[in-house]
Amino acid sequence: MKAISDVEWRVSEGLVPYADSLAAMERRAAAIRAGEAGELVWLLEHPPIFTAGTSAAADELLNPMHFPVHEAGRGGRYTYHGPGQRVGYLMLDLEQRGRDIRRFVHGLEGWLIASLGDLGVEARRETGRIGLWVGSGAEEAKIAAIGVRVKRWVTLHGFSVNVDPDLAHFAGIIPCGISDYGVTSIKALKVNAKMTDLDAALAANFSHFLAELRACDKVP
Repeated sequence: MKAISDVEWRVSEGLVPYADSLAAMERRAAAIRAGEAGELVWLLEHPPIFTAGTSAAADELLNPMHFPVHEAGRGGRYTYHGPGQRVGYLMLDLEQRGRDIRRFVHGLEGWLIASLGDLGVEARRETGRIGLWVGSGAEEAKIAAIGVRVKRWVTLHGFSVNVDPDLAHFAGIIPCGISDYGVTSIKALKVNAKMTDLDAALAANFSHFLAELRACDKVP
């Protein structure tokens, strides 16, 4: 564990059970709000699991593949987590960093875009779609998902970036309710970058993300 810009930075080895991570997030968020703990960025991987956000529709779960299906409590729809995917959970205090959820999500997207760019992956936002995207035409695909929750102005959940997961597992759902595009990964793009390289890029760009939360009055 270490601190980056006064925020604890934790990277878990191995696979962390999803339910355990949710319980830990809730405890930490409550402690942050009570002034009993500092903010935290937690990077981890999960065993294979499908998670349902608050807008998930039953017909978007196509084939559970014998994986657990868990109600996540975050915004968004169905997503998949599994080995080879970097999941990042952010417990940040928006009382201190600006009570603007839209700005927070926009800044989170920008942080991931910058970090992936450092690895040679040109990711972008797309109007009307959740997450981050790469490629064009028939090659256009999603590489990162975002789903957040804010409780008493402390953030929970965060993002997932596909480094080298089993992409076949995404066929069990309509990821984030978007069926017209595929899902890809850093490895599938033939970019030579490992999980540790992504972690280093995220750490390098994190301070800028925090600074941007209060940078201006309006988000484009």
